[in-house]
Amino acid sequence: MPAFPAPPCPEDAPVCLSFHEGTLRLRGLRPRAVQRIFGEAGEPQVAGKAEQADDGPEWVFDDRDDCFRTDAVHYRQVVARLHAGLASGFRDEVPQWTAIDLTLRRESPQALQLRPDQLQATEAWVAGGRQGVIVMPTGTGKTVVAIELMIRAGTSTLVVAPIRDLMYQWHQRLLSATGIDAGIIGDGVHRVSPISVTTYDSAAIHGPRLGNRFGLIIFDEVHHLHGAWRTDAARMSAAPLRLGLTATPPADPERLQELRESVGPTVYSQAITAARGQTLADYRIKRIAVHLEAEMRDRYRSLAAHVQRFVADRRELDPKFRWEQIFKLTATDPEARRCLRAYRLKRRIEERASEKLRVLEDLFRLHAGEPVLVFVGSNAMARDVSMRFLIPCLLSHCGKRERADLLSGLAKGRYPALVANRVLDEGVDLPAVNVAIVIGGSASSRQATQRLGRVLRKGRGDEAILYEVVTADTAEVQRSRTRRRTAAFKKSDTAKRC
Repeated sequence: MPAFPAPPCPEDAPVCLSFHEGTLRLRGLRPRAVQRIFGEAGEPQVAGKAEQADDGPEWVFDDRDDCFRTDAVHYRQVVARLHAGLASGFRDEVPQWTAIDLTLRRESPQALQLRPDQLQATEAWVAGGRQGVIVMPTGTGKTVVAIELMIRAGTSTLVVAPIRDLMYQWHQRLLSATGIDAGIIGDGVHRVSPISVTTYDSAAIHGPRLGNRFGLIIFDEVHHLHGAWRTDAARMSAAPLRLGLTATPPADPERLQELRESVGPTVYSQAITAARGQTLADYRIKRIAVHLEAEMRDRYRSLAAHVQRFVADRRELDPKFRWEQIFKLTATDPEARRCLRAYRLKRRIEERASEKLRVLEDLFRLHAGEPVLVFVGSNAMARDVSMRFLIPCLLSHCGKRERADLLSGLAKGRYPALVANRVLDEGVDLPAVNVAIVIGGSASSRQATQRLGRVLRKGRGDEAILYEVVTADTAEVQRSRTRRRTAAFKKSDTAKRC
């Protein structure tokens, strides 16, 4: 599968397309020709936007450089339209990527034949024009699919991960699967190779210089690709081939449209329940309610009433008031500061109920001899659990070596359990663990699905179990109900090809 099939361009063509600082520069065309080829209307504007049709790239005339400009993400579409609209051809100076003959090492785990669902995902991306997002649950082998597509693409590839740990994890996987010591761009290292790995932030920083060096760009955990800064990593890349990987796509229509524009549409989607008992372990979810002591219950209700009164008063003044606005109000409003303090104390009572530790002790005894992951909602609760049961505590500021030691210790049985806040919610490879206990967290269905996925890899047994411990008669109950609405907590679903 060639990187991007296109007819050869005459070297002496008067029209030239080039890459510059994350944009495409188009020289040699008059405004009317641009209008005819790309469907734009109106004369070019100096350093301003030209009106264009909905399906065309957004062109800007730059009088400083006497050229038209658009984001590099439109490269594939621009080239196709120029080939169709210019009989005399044009000179394309954009591609600096190279063809690569990538093969799997025979001894690598990825050398095995693709499973049917992995093959379906692979073919769906190819059939979808080699641009788009693949949605597969944690533990079903999205990385295997991505490496297969890298082999089929046969072109320089940049893998973009949300955090440094995942960047290094990708580097190790590529080394194990193909024997290639991929370049690393980020974490103080700047070694660019035809196959390279980087982070979202580093990709945005170096996009102006590296945006035309790779024919394929892969965004791992692509649901993180949003916002003006991170989407620059996609906008400044001219890669004609684009792949997004995620287990939890965004539900917001605006975020989905943002992904469609920067990576492509969802071409394959597999629900976690479709892989249940097949490629993933079968699982049970048990919910355990704990109760506050009388004194703490009264304190909780008083704090909750304080917060509710503040919000009600604000909405009388401004019906559109949203809770998120309180953080801005705290700069000038003492009552807003008192309300926010009451809210945080209320959350602390929910998350750090003493009864949760007693339930946790019972669950540890029930699963003695089995490795256990404990997910909490705050660093303070993580430390409480760590000190009470003398188990390691893994937080976001833990160093790379410490994190590797803790995960290795859990896998080898040196540590019976591991407690973490958000750092293990997604992406990071974990040892085979079939028991997870959630004693705190947000209402996010994405977080719930990711945490469930942490214990679904087959390896230690036929069934995994997730315990969800919530404080009764508090807002935790509603957050739990919100999490349950995700498909992962339903009995059945199917994989679908989009």
